[in-house]
Amino acid sequence: MGALHAGHMQLVKRARAENDVCVATVFVNPTQFNQPSDYEKYKISLKDDAALLESSGVDYLFAPDNPDAMYPDKYEVRVNETAITKELEGAFRPGHFEGVLTVVLKLLNLVQPTRAYFGEKDFQQLLLVRKMVEGLFLPVEIVPCAIVREESGLALSSRNARLSPEQKKQATLIYQLLTSDFSDAEVKAKLDAAGFKTDYVATKWGRRLAAAWLGDVRLIDNVEAK
Repeated sequence: MGALHAGHMQLVKRARAENDVCVATVFVNPTQFNQPSDYEKYKISLKDDAALLESSGVDYLFAPDNPDAMYPDKYEVRVNETAITKELEGAFRPGHFEGVLTVVLKLLNLVQPTRAYFGEKDFQQLLLVRKMVEGLFLPVEIVPCAIVREESGLALSSRNARLSPEQKKQATLIYQLLTSDFSDAEVKAKLDAAGFKTDYVATKWGRRLAAAWLGDVRLIDNVEAK
């Protein structure tokens, strides 16, 4: 999606170590934004991203320059999953995962990698991509990569750039509470009391997951469940 940071570079580092050729794809995919305003605010910095990827040892960059290049069918053909997409992120962002799975399938078909590396911060997305690969018999291994965090515990995200210094400090509360002994309901209540608008806090798939708004920025995070 671009606006690359150290978390993305960890994916690159792992891919470089485990493969002869490393390909990166950068494409701000409009079909996975359930709110058009969020798409309009998303930072696009392809020139900077390309320079960072080159310096990190990426051999090839695949970066479609407009949505029509990826959607010549006008998004009439889509990939839909009917179970995991109904909850958590799927419930709060209708249509999001349909856009994600559709574009990931297109990218995998175009690049045809042996392995594809996905960060665990978008844990539900990772589960769905794996399920799609298995369900459609795609010849690719999906490799999960651990969340990269700042010293404060804040998970790295392109959206963090939209936080003020005060909000960035406040955002560390999500990780602090997810790793606490409070119940999911207690974590949600504490986030709301601290000024967040919390969509959910839930424990499933062996993880404890949360999504919350801080101002007009939506943050997600997860940790291993205790």
